[in-house]
Amino acid sequence: MKKLSVFTLWLSSLLLGLLVSNQSAYATRSPKDEPIRIVSLDGTVSEILCDLGLQSHLIGVDVTSTYPELLQKLPKVGHNRTISAEGVISLKPTLVLTSQNAGTKPEVIEQIKSAGIKVITFQQEYSVAGTKKLIQDVANTCQVPSRAKPLIKKLDADLAQVKKAMTSPKVLFIYARGTGTMMVSGRGTQVDKMIELAGGANATPNFENYKPLTAEALVTANPDVILLFDSGLESLGGADGLAKVQGVAQTNAGKNGRIITMDGHLLSGFSPRLGKALQELAQKITQKPKA
Repeated sequence: MKKLSVFTLWLSSLLLGLLVSNQSAYATRSPKDEPIRIVSLDGTVSEILCDLGLQSHLIGVDVTSTYPELLQKLPKVGHNRTISAEGVISLKPTLVLTSQNAGTKPEVIEQIKSAGIKVITFQQEYSVAGTKKLIQDVANTCQVPSRAKPLIKKLDADLAQVKKAMTSPKVLFIYARGTGTMMVSGRGTQVDKMIELAGGANATPNFENYKPLTAEALVTANPDVILLFDSGLESLGGADGLAKVQGVAQTNAGKNGRIITMDGHLLSGFSPRLGKALQELAQKITQKPKA
């Protein structure tokens, strides 16, 4: 009888221990099992997330997140340079992703972090290697590292199809938001790197970043091709509107009608579509001038 009591006591202790252990394991596991809710503050990061098959985890994006089209249906938290922490926090994300080039203010990032939300800022280099690294970094962060491999393989295949310009035409990129805001691209910008990778030469390599467009500088640069975002040319009233900008008609590009445009994010995003962007840019800058 005494032996039975000891056995019963031992068995009860074992069952109680297992119950406490299971409850503890459940308490530890449950938060991790909750769906990841991601807000992306960078258009290229948003595109990579979708290419990795993680679009169902996106609950909000910035206005530069324009591709793929499904991103248009998500709540917008503003332009990445003017985002408010409150708008992001209100979506109750568990993870906020951005890049150091996005331009979100450091104090906004700190406000989001202070709300207990994890924020990861990726380093993005404007190069082929930089694009591949960003794809892998996003995949690693979201714990799907193997999904990066087919994306990088597809990027390599696209890059292999690029036929660079052989004559190094001088290309001038104009960032335009109406005639009141017109800037030209110098060294180190995304578009400068794209022009180089496509086989062209930046027509204004003597300064860094962007400078206001002037008629004198335009004539001096005398580009063979003038490049704009689709939206930029539209803001000027199309090709006819650009032709009225002082100095354009005096350039080789103006005389020969060598005005080309591309989608803004495709041209400057250094996204998984980099190969396709270079294919398009190289083809456009090598088109023969009008007779």
